[in-house]
Amino acid sequence: MTYTDRIFPTNKGLTTYLDELLNKNYQIPTFQREVVWEKENVKKLWDSIYKFYPLGSVLIWKTDLKLQNHRQVGGHQITDPNFARTEYQYILDGQQRTTSLLTSLYGGSIENRPGFDPTIYVDLTVKSDNETDDESYRSRFLFWDEIDDRNGEIRQNVPKRKRYDAGLIVKLIDIKNNFGSVERHLVESPDGDYKDYDHPARQELRRLKEILDNYRISFIEVKGIQVAEVCQIFERINQAGKPLNIFDIVVAKTFKPTTKDDSGFYLRELIDNFRAANRSEFLSIGDLDYLQTLAVLISRNVDGSGVRNITDRYLNEIKTEQILSIWEGAKKAILKTFDFFENHLHLKTPYLIPFRYFYFTVANYFFKNNAPNYDFLKQYFWYYSFHNDDLLSNTTHLFQHLDFLDKEKQKKPYQFGRFLLDKEKLRSSAYSSKGRLSRAILSLYASKQPKDWEHCDREVLVQNYFFSTDNPNLHHVFPTNSEYVLNNRHNNQIDSNSLMNIVYITQITNLNITNRNPLEYIREYDNPAFESIMPTHLLPKEILEWARANDMPSNALDIFIEKRVEAVIEDLKNKLQGLTFDIIDTKQVTQ
Repeated sequence: MTYTDRIFPTNKGLTTYLDELLNKNYQIPTFQREVVWEKENVKKLWDSIYKFYPLGSVLIWKTDLKLQNHRQVGGHQITDPNFARTEYQYILDGQQRTTSLLTSLYGGSIENRPGFDPTIYVDLTVKSDNETDDESYRSRFLFWDEIDDRNGEIRQNVPKRKRYDAGLIVKLIDIKNNFGSVERHLVESPDGDYKDYDHPARQELRRLKEILDNYRISFIEVKGIQVAEVCQIFERINQAGKPLNIFDIVVAKTFKPTTKDDSGFYLRELIDNFRAANRSEFLSIGDLDYLQTLAVLISRNVDGSGVRNITDRYLNEIKTEQILSIWEGAKKAILKTFDFFENHLHLKTPYLIPFRYFYFTVANYFFKNNAPNYDFLKQYFWYYSFHNDDLLSNTTHLFQHLDFLDKEKQKKPYQFGRFLLDKEKLRSSAYSSKGRLSRAILSLYASKQPKDWEHCDREVLVQNYFFSTDNPNLHHVFPTNSEYVLNNRHNNQIDSNSLMNIVYITQITNLNITNRNPLEYIREYDNPAFESIMPTHLLPKEILEWARANDMPSNALDIFIEKRVEAVIEDLKNKLQGLTFDIIDTKQVTQ
């Protein structure tokens, strides 16, 4: 095949195309975007057809390669999984228009809109004001809930319902399939004189029939190209929309159909089954996280794989047989990674992991490792989570980490560098779901397994919540809108939103405290049990002493946060025993 044969422009009748789709002559590969179905957009689409405006080309890829497909479009089955073809026709661009046209003409179902009928009707009495009219389509094209909004109950006093009964509002598909019956119903209607062949309503009816019979859609057919090229084409024609996810590309590329001699392969199903077979909130990490974890394991453990990085360029090189060769070991390594985070570090959610690259480095450490050193792994996690510098923020760092972890895995000498921490960064850290240090601090708080203030034998951070009030909340010890904070802002040099002013408590405790001063609410929990669980929150003793004395200094917030900073540092020293520890304070330097 020459390059001139790769692209072939053609066209096809609108209804012919839709009928062929229903006859399963076209497929939609799984890496297509999800369809957003909006009534207004569907009406505009039909208005363009009504005015014989072009809709843009539908891009079709013709190939003998069988990919995983969407089996339904708008509730219509378009793929027969048991039917083998010598050539498949995949819709690369035009799924949105295709779905809108198919469901509005033939009916069907729209995702997340149960009970809605997408079938389009047309009002034969609506006239265009002029050639540039851009408003009449709203009343020309209608859905049933605009004609009769009482679930089919006859409402004779509703003008649109009366026009429907008179045959002046008709289903578009009936004009296509039953034109004679539609016209006869209109001619015989007792509500008007429609026997005249040139009556405007009959003229409009004939015009619509001519449109359905004669409107043609442009197609561009491409042949002789591979999946990688298809993905590039798809990305380029969708530059204005959501970028194509590399996971979807790899799914399509590695898919193998099931045959009598081969069980086939479908990566999306592999990952989904893995999630379904286990229980952990960490299983909900993104598809890309799983794919890049697999890429790392292939890169480090499959000779000659060609997968030398986790960028799209190399993810696209992943082969089915490479995934299968490491999958059994990968499952165990990933589960051990999740278990390490959840049950050794006591982090119950992936939202606390400071670097997503930790999934890749730790999983590779566990891969085929019969003697993992959990004390080493804990030090590794806390060292890089809190180090003053972001030392795991790019792929160069990633592969340095993999090499470092491999030394311990292979029982070779290794050495952590000096640990550097800036007190001012701890003081000034505020909550950010994407901030590395923010998540590190919240991870450290979680690692202490904080106890409930009311029922001190119960942990706040648990996996199962039996009541909505059990849910853990982040609470300001000095509430930002408390009387103390509002009246002493000029005396407090530190922002009350500092994470040093945050603790984990249950929702019901948070609701009980609201915006009260700690001087007041701490007294309600003052008992030996509460005092004994204060270390699980890294709470300094001063907060309890102030409550007992019923008096706080005007700079109590500053004192509290300094004590909390010291408690965090002390806890890190315990976690990183034996490492060189350097503490700086840039706030003192700048002053």
